[in-house]
Amino acid sequence: MVVETTIACVVPCHNEEAAVGKVVRDLRAALPEAVVYVYDNASTDRTVEVAREAGAIVRQETRKGKGNVIRRAFADVDADALLIIDGDDTYDASRARDLVDLLFEGPYDQVVGARRVTADGAYRAGHAVGNKLLTGAVRSLFGNDVTDMLSGYRVFSRRFVKSFPALAREFETETEMTIHALHLRLPTAEVLTDYRVRPAGGESKLRTYRDGWRILRVILDLARRERPSLVHTVLAGVLALVSLILGIPVIAEFVETGTVPRVPTAILAAAIMTIAALVLLVGYILESLMHMRQEQTRLVHLSYPAPVRTPRYAARGAGTGPVPVRKTARDTP
Repeated sequence: MVVETTIACVVPCHNEEAAVGKVVRDLRAALPEAVVYVYDNASTDRTVEVAREAGAIVRQETRKGKGNVIRRAFADVDADALLIIDGDDTYDASRARDLVDLLFEGPYDQVVGARRVTADGAYRAGHAVGNKLLTGAVRSLFGNDVTDMLSGYRVFSRRFVKSFPALAREFETETEMTIHALHLRLPTAEVLTDYRVRPAGGESKLRTYRDGWRILRVILDLARRERPSLVHTVLAGVLALVSLILGIPVIAEFVETGTVPRVPTAILAAAIMTIAALVLLVGYILESLMHMRQEQTRLVHLSYPAPVRTPRYAARGAGTGPVPVRKTARDTP
């Protein structure tokens, strides 16, 4: 008995009445075998009606924030390939076939639609700068295998979805996905896709400074949790430097006179150095715990098979020709 390959598309939406219908129709044209889910995130317009009319299955997530939608969708939807795309029609949904085919051909655990701006005003200058800075921070901390960390156009294997904790609440969810793939060294690829201006009537939900700060906080928090030895070594080094600045004059005075006239300063310097040693020790303990948690996550990942397409869907569908590929992680089993 051959089990057919299942493909699902998840479209998070909040007040996307002007665009969601076209996104759903484009997905159904590109992937006729896929089930399209629109997750309505507390919309106050006709998003739900338009999505249903276009042929999508509509589900509700009342807690606002894209991260909340992704967490709910990853828990509810079970498929061999799960595609996510924003409902604002800024991504080229007609390329969905190319991304899904590449996932199976790899096989990869994640294929990212790296954005290629095709029109002025599609990508605000502040967002572009912020994306580069945040992507650079992630590349420095976790590896160089990423070029568009904040893309919301991705396809995942079942084993990625079921091993991904999905803790983010809002737009920082893409950062979480990227770091999850980098830290577990999951096989990942990128495909260049057009990124265009929102249709008339659409409004961006992303706030440059507020959401940029939130994403930066997520990166710092993930660095603390995923690279504890690095973070604690830096903190211990700063504390040790302060201790030396305070303590060296006291030691020099003792060598010269044989007395310690500044006892409080000596006690403070010794206390700070002791704290630095404890911070360093805690970092190495947390590193050991992190490795144990990483091993458990890896085992969950390996409990699911690699994505494989059944013969019925082996032929390419409505793609757009050769797919430009950039491998972005070691192709580990």
